Amino acid sequence: MLRHKPIDLSSFFVVGVNYRKTDAAVRGRFAINQDQYATVITLAPVFDVTEFFILSTCNRTEIYGFAENAAALGKLLCSQTEGSYEDFSELAYAKSGREAITHLFNVAAGLDSQILGDYEIVGQIKVAFKFSKDRNCVGAYLERMLNEVLQASKSVRTNTGLSDGTVSVSFAAVQYIRQHFPGNDQKRVLLIGTGKIGSNTCKNLVDYLPGASVTLINRTVDKAIALAAEFNLSYDVTENLQACINEADVILVATNATEAIICKQHLANGAEKLIIDLSIPYNVSDDVIGMKQVTLVNVDELSKIKDETLLKRAAEIPKVNSIIEEHINSFIEWHDMRSNVPALKTLKETLHNIKGNRMTLLGSVVPEDPMADKIQKLISNMALKMRTNKQRGCIFIETINDFISPSSN
Repeated sequence: MLRHKPIDLSSFFVVGVNYRKTDAAVRGRFAINQDQYATVITLAPVFDVTEFFILSTCNRTEIYGFAENAAALGKLLCSQTEGSYEDFSELAYAKSGREAITHLFNVAAGLDSQILGDYEIVGQIKVAFKFSKDRNCVGAYLERMLNEVLQASKSVRTNTGLSDGTVSVSFAAVQYIRQHFPGNDQKRVLLIGTGKIGSNTCKNLVDYLPGASVTLINRTVDKAIALAAEFNLSYDVTENLQACINEADVILVATNATEAIICKQHLANGAEKLIIDLSIPYNVSDDVIGMKQVTLVNVDELSKIKDETLLKRAAEIPKVNSIIEEHINSFIEWHDMRSNVPALKTLKETLHNIKGNRMTLLGSVVPEDPMADKIQKLISNMALKMRTNKQRGCIFIETINDFISPSSN
């Protein structure tokens, strides 16, 4: 699938929807789970898309990659979403070249998170990227870009206060329980889903609701068992979901199911419950809305949290931008050097051919041409000029003239 010709960064795009223009219900129509992601990969050649990966979280669904145009990426993505490409194109943003690269850096740093500085996004990017890489949809350019993105993200976390404190979607869920559900330390909590968000939520439950009785359920029971063992919690199997719902006071849903897994009939016993849906698409059915005994909260409502931590994080934005700019420039420099390799290789072959022809004409009358030692130096000088002046053709001719000019002997 991967192309092997030099890549023009203007053909790198990001196309997507996020929380800035769409609510959670709309984002859910364009969410991608792993099965859909795998199908998208098989269809990529049909849309003439080579290197790409898809980031689908509660806040966004984005496809990053190299293509002829942004529409090719958007149509590829929407080939497997509930929402149509026509609806997607009206809501989506598209960026190309350096603007698209900057967007990826900003997302990984937490600048574009629904909760500023939310660092959970980094793990989600790594998982999404690995999924494509394992299926041969990532080449040298995208891998180098992602490595630089992760280095920048790490530098932001180490050298700024953008991610200081504990504010994230998973923490906001636990904070909501503490603020709106009195006696939460004694509550029975059911956590459905033990993926990345579920695991982070579980840790926050243990840290900030130490007296709560927590039960874990996951479609793959082994994951629930492992997480339960790590934090000394209880677990159950999906076949017992109804019984677990009946017993729970608080239910947190953090799965990537394509359909609702909790609906009105699950709550027929009339008991008071708080349900927090961290899933995109929603995993709690619309028919639960309006049930008098149920308080239902989704990720968009959780993101409205405002506190002193977020104000401190906002003050760090200029420093974060400076770090990101440095790493973007590093990647662009690498790209420019890589794009010059074919010309440098051609030049080296040309210079050696000139040297060989000259030695053939002179025969044994003259010892080995002293210009041979200067070839590598000329190549290095040309590489430097190409990086700084970006005048490949003129420099190529200039270097050949320097090699054959008598004054250079």
